[in-house]
Amino acid sequence: MTTVLYEHPLNERIRNYLKLEQLFAQTNLSHLQNNIQTGHQVFFNALFAIIDTLERNDIRGDLIKDLEKLEHNLGKWIDAPNIDVSAIEVNLQQTKGLISQLKVTPPLWCQLKDDKLLSSIKQRFAIQGGSSSFDLPQLQFWLHQPIERIQLDTEYWLSLLTQIISALDLVLKFIRQRAAFEEIISENGFYQANGEGLLLLRIKVPQSADYFPTVSGNKFRYSIRFMLPCEEAGRRYSNQNTAFQLARC
Repeated sequence: MTTVLYEHPLNERIRNYLKLEQLFAQTNLSHLQNNIQTGHQVFFNALFAIIDTLERNDIRGDLIKDLEKLEHNLGKWIDAPNIDVSAIEVNLQQTKGLISQLKVTPPLWCQLKDDKLLSSIKQRFAIQGGSSSFDLPQLQFWLHQPIERIQLDTEYWLSLLTQIISALDLVLKFIRQRAAFEEIISENGFYQANGEGLLLLRIKVPQSADYFPTVSGNKFRYSIRFMLPCEEAGRRYSNQNTAFQLARC
């Protein structure tokens, strides 16, 4: 059965991680290369949002702490019975390497703030409709350079974020693996439970379903309310018993 996956963070740290993960997906160079004249808007909007998120939050510090916890846990798991030791060792070495790289100061991504082209166009992208070609002739010039030049520039910018991307992928991978999905039936489209010790909720519903989940809560308690599309109000509560899958990570 084809399902739709919804994820909801239960603290600000995981919220920032998921936000960055989606922004990094939008910097995928294949989108840019397929249509440079329209794809660059998505690319630069995502890139500048990543820079702002890294500047306003101690993402590097949070990742280092999570990686150090992961290193500690991997060290304990390696002695557990029926464990794939080689897989643990690979992840352990990757974790140690990323911790070492992230502790280097200043972080590599800070070089993005000094890039002449990026710094000259960033402010206009913060304005709705401000990145038009007549407002940014320098960007228009860059967009008409040989594709090889554009690829070199974009690959270089993303290379300065590699450590953050790799650390984020590793941390989120192990968070998502903390729990398996279980089948649940909510009464009257509503479900609530204790959130203590949880970081992330993952909810699956059938793609053919006419409802979707909305989540509210924190690390102490959370609730899931299923909603139906509504032409008049945009959405309305579902009062039907609702089957879904939930992983409490």
